[in-house]
Amino acid sequence: MPADLLARDFKSDQEVRWCPGCGDYAILAAVQGFMPEVGVARENIVFISGIGCSSRFPYYMNTYGMHSIHGRAPAIATGLAVTRPDLSVWVVTGDGDALSIGGNHLIHALRRNVNLKILLFNNRIYGLTKGQYSP
Repeated sequence: MPADLLARDFKSDQEVRWCPGCGDYAILAAVQGFMPEVGVARENIVFISGIGCSSRFPYYMNTYGMHSIHGRAPAIATGLAVTRPDLSVWVVTGDGDALSIGGNHLIHALRRNVNLKILLFNNRIYGLTKGQYSP
């Protein structure tokens, strides 16, 4: 277990850029707050995202991360989790990314029961198109 990590240890030096009042700020603060309790060293944590507002998440975490393409974060995370079972692999995705174009990849990641964690931000809209309903 890593020694004495705090929430601030999981904050990157990147400026957080979401719209004022966006719920993603609260999710980021919550994740940064509980990560020290997970008990995994930062160098063994990987956040993988797709597209949309939630996709900036890996930039804001002081861990390893990858910004992938539309809907493919679960597929990439599955590959990483299978080849590197020593890592704590997290998928960060939105409802538009994961439940539309990425729906098949999400279903198969769940079906395979691979050891990864999925944070799905569901605000029921495609945030980048400013209000179009998501699946």
